[in-house]
Parts: sequence; C-alpha cells; structure tokens
Amino acid sequence: MAIWFECKIRYDKTMEDGKIKKVTETYMVDALTFTEAERRFLEEVEPYMSGEYEVAGIKKARVAELMESTDNNDDRWYRTKVTFITLDEKTAAEKRTSQTMLVQARDLKTAVANLEKGMAGTMGDWQLTAVSETAILDVFHYEKKD
Repeated sequence: MAIWFECKIRYDKTMEDGKIKKVTETYMVDALTFTEAERRFLEEVEPYMSGEYEVAGIKKARVAELMESTDNNDDRWYRTKVTFITLDEKTAAEKRTSQTMLVQARDLKTAVANLEKGMAGTMGDWQLTAVSETAILDVFHYEKKD
C-alpha cells in the first residue's frame, strides 16, 4: 500500500503577460518517510525550476486510494469521500466507515463517473458523500532505480 505525501513548492513564475508572480503548487509523492518524500519531490521538480524556490510544506495525506485516468483530457484531481456501509452481525447495527480517494478527471461529472467505474468491483455497499476539486497538479509514483 502506498503512503502519499502532499508536497508544496513556492517559486517565482513568469506569467503569460511577462510579470513575475510568486506561486505555490501542490503535488502528491509516494514515499515511506518525510525525508524521502522531500528528496523525491525535489528530484522531480528541480529540472523545471529556475531561480529561487522553496519547499513550502510536506504533510502526510490520508488517501486510501488513487484512481488515475488514462484519458489525456482528465487533467485535474478530485478529493472524494466514500462511506462504506457494513452491518454488525451481533448488534444488527449499521456501521459507516469513511475513506478519502483521489480521482483524476476533467470535471466534477467525470470525477463521479471515474469513481463509480473504479468502485465497480466493490463487494460491499458504499456511498459517495463528498467531492471537491483539489490544487494537486501531478502525482509522482515510486519508481525503483537500478
């Protein structure tokens, strides 16, 4: 199971009109520790940086699953809250457990459709309880190096 870290970088970006603006961008990194997450994150973004930049923050993301899309038009990431419904056999009471999943999609409607497609083989009952667009620009998976 992957451990995801949400990493933010702040740098001066040249805008289309030629003005320089300080921006903060968010990325997801698959790593085991904060130190590894920062190292891998910087390896990924440094080639695209010019001038000064700083890691603005790293935090462990509570993400149960990441659902990537193969469609090139799906360029945004949506945070979804999925509630699984189970029945306690002893008390016959419903138990609800929520998990956060990131879904790649082009818009809200596609995010819901991609989530439903990803959850199609799920045996238990579940409900989609929340969907919101995130500021995440890209996801960096762990890649074993020789």
